[in-house]
Order: sequence, then structure tokens, then C-alpha cells
Amino acid sequence: MKFFIDTANLAQIKEANDFGILDGVTTNPSLMAKEGITGEENILKHYVDICNIVEGDVSAEVISTDFDGIIREGEALAKLHKNIVVKVPMIKDGIKAIKYFSKKGIKTNCTLVFSAGQAILAAKAGATYISPFLGRLDDISFDGIELIKQIVHIFRVQNYQTQILAASIRSPLHIVKCAEAGADVITSPLDSILALLKHPLTDIGLEKFIADHNKGKKISE
Repeated sequence: MKFFIDTANLAQIKEANDFGILDGVTTNPSLMAKEGITGEENILKHYVDICNIVEGDVSAEVISTDFDGIIREGEALAKLHKNIVVKVPMIKDGIKAIKYFSKKGIKTNCTLVFSAGQAILAAKAGATYISPFLGRLDDISFDGIELIKQIVHIFRVQNYQTQILAASIRSPLHIVKCAEAGADVITSPLDSILALLKHPLTDIGLEKFIADHNKGKKISE
């Protein structure tokens, strides 16, 4: 399973990349705004800055909701860098645009997926990735992990090549459950990824190892 970081913060992206497990980045207009990145020129430059840090795919989202607008924005984004994946919303014109991009060899990420039916349509259109939003499903008392399992099963049965990119990750447990369910990729805030490192028994064990080592060192002295 690949690990993407879901942010527009360059320092966090660099930290995750230096950690040695980063495979890509996803971001969106809200995350850009959170970092104070506004205006088309600045946003496009920021995407390039991200691509210069990470070797893997970087999802860059279109704002338009009509076919012509999505195509225009998507083609401009794809020209920025070879790592760019055009992030397209799960709407009728979005599916049409994904099919267009697929024929042109432009990678796509169909975002805001909340059902297996939507996932099937995106895969049929040739999306490189689909992004089911787990946390937002959990917020309305629907088990997002169950959706991941359903989509994984359908894609295997139908032999769809689209990768399942689990998004809206809220915790390290989400990441583990996505791995169990067979997701191809997770995209997560940095804190949830780093939380995978933590276990109280690891801390206790390490503390004891160091204490025992120091005891032996004093005896030898």
C-alpha cells in the first residue's frame, strides 16, 4: 500500500519525504488556502514546488464543474510537471473529462467518491485513482472501511486497473484498516502517519533497554 500525504504544507511534505515512506501527495483548494496560497499563479507555482520535493504522483485539483472548464484546467495542470495527477470531482462532466484525459494519457484522481456505484463509473472512465472519503462517511454514521472493502472486491472481480486511494483519513487506525481492506493507497495528514510509530510498550521497552545498558556501563567502570 502506498502512502500519500494530504497537505499543501511544504515543511510537512519534506518531513514525510525525509521519513522515507512517502509515495505521493494529494491536496485541494481548502488545503492551499490553509497555507495562505491564493491566486492562480501562486497555486500553480506551489504545485511545482511540491513536485520538486516528491518523486511520486501529486494530485492537483480542478475548480471548474463544467466539461470545457475541467478540460482547460486539467490540461494546464498536467503541463506543469510529469508527476501531476489531475484531480476531478465525481460529477457527470467529471466522468466525461476523466474519459477524455484517459485517452490523452493524462493521469486522473476522481475525488469525492462516497459509493461503490460512483467508483465503478470512475473506473469505467479510466481514472488512475479513485478517492473514497472515509472520515466524511464516518461522520454520517456510515462505515467507510466497509466501502473500501466493497470497492476492492468489485475491482478485483471486474479486473479494473484503477487504484483505490483511501482519503479523509482521521486516525492511524484508519490507515491499518485500509491496509487490511486492500486499499492501494492511503492519503493522510502527517500526524496520523507518524502516530503509527507509537506504542506504549515500545516506549517502556526502549526505556528499559537504555537503563539496563547504563547499569552495565557503570559496573564495568
